[in-house]
Amino acid sequence: MKRFVLGLLAATAMSASAFAADIQPALLYDLGGKFDKSFNEAAFNGAEKFKAETGVAYVEFEVSNASQREQALRHFAEQGRNPIVMTGFSWAEALDKVATDYPDLNFAIVDMVVDKPNIRSIVFKEQEGSYLVGVLAGMASTSKKVGFVGGMDIPLIRRFGCGYVGGAKAGGATEVIQNMTGDTPAAWNDPTKGGEITKTQIDQGADVVYAAAGGTGVGVLQAAADAGKLGIGVDSNQNGLQPGKVLTSMLKRVDTAVYNAFTDAKNGSFKAGINNLGLKEGGVDWALDDNNKALITPEMQAAVDKAKADIIAGTIEVHDYMSDDACPY
Repeated sequence: MKRFVLGLLAATAMSASAFAADIQPALLYDLGGKFDKSFNEAAFNGAEKFKAETGVAYVEFEVSNASQREQALRHFAEQGRNPIVMTGFSWAEALDKVATDYPDLNFAIVDMVVDKPNIRSIVFKEQEGSYLVGVLAGMASTSKKVGFVGGMDIPLIRRFGCGYVGGAKAGGATEVIQNMTGDTPAAWNDPTKGGEITKTQIDQGADVVYAAAGGTGVGVLQAAADAGKLGIGVDSNQNGLQPGKVLTSMLKRVDTAVYNAFTDAKNGSFKAGINNLGLKEGGVDWALDDNNKALITPEMQAAVDKAKADIIAGTIEVHDYMSDDACPY
C-alpha cells in the first residue's frame, strides 16, 4: 500500500505546471502499462500531443491490480483534476461511484458506456476497422487460411474477431482460425502465450495472424515474423515492430479520443454522452507506411479503399458482434 501511495504522489508531482493551467487533466491507464505498444500507448500518445500543442501538462497513473482503481480515481478527483480520462472498460465500476460523488468534474472512459451527466463514454466500431484488415489478410494469404488471436475473451474482442472474419472471407480467405489468450485481465499482457498460440495457428496453415490482445500482441507479431509469416497489429500503428513482416495495423484512435477530451475541456466545449467512432468518424482505420507499403499491392489498395468507402456509405454493413453475440460470417 505504501508503494501505491508513493506512486500516486509521484504521479501528482510530475506536472506542477498543470495547476497553473485552465484545466488539470489526468489520464489513468488500464492493466498492461502505458508502453504496451498498443491500447494504452495510444492513449499516452494522445495526451502527449495535447501537452505538446498547448503546454498544459497532465498527471497519469498506471494501475498494477484491479483493487487500485477506485482509490486512484478518487485521489485525482479529490485534487480537482479535470477532465479525468480512463482507458478500458474495467474502470466502469469505480467511475460510476466516483463521478456521482464529484458531479462538477468531467470524466471520460474509453471502451465502456457509463450513463452519467458528467461522463463522456467513448466507444469504437472496431468491427469496421477489423473488416478492412481482414480484406487485406484474405488477399495476402497464399494458404487462404488466416488467424486471429484475441486477448481476454469478452464480447468486445469477439467484435474485432467477427469483423475480421467478414473482411477476410470477402478478401478470399476460406478459413479463419480463432483463439483467445485467456479469460482474466492477465490475457492483455502475456506475449509468450500469444506467441505460442500464433505458432499453433501457423502449424494449422495460417499465414497471416491478426492480434487484438494488447501487450500480448507483441508476441503474436514476433512469432509470425520468426516463422516467415505476416502479422497484423492493433490499436496503435505496430507496423514498425516487425518491419516488412506486419501486413498492416488496425488503428483504433484512442489517441484522438484522449486528445479530444483534453482539448474540449480546455476549450470549454466538453460534452458528456456517447461518442461512437467508426470509419466515418475517423475512429478506426488501417495503417500504411514505409514499413508495410511493399506488402500492399495496387489490387489490395483498391479493394480496401472500396471496402472503406462502401462501409462509410452503408453499402457494406459490418456485423456488430456485441449487438447479439453472434457472428454470421
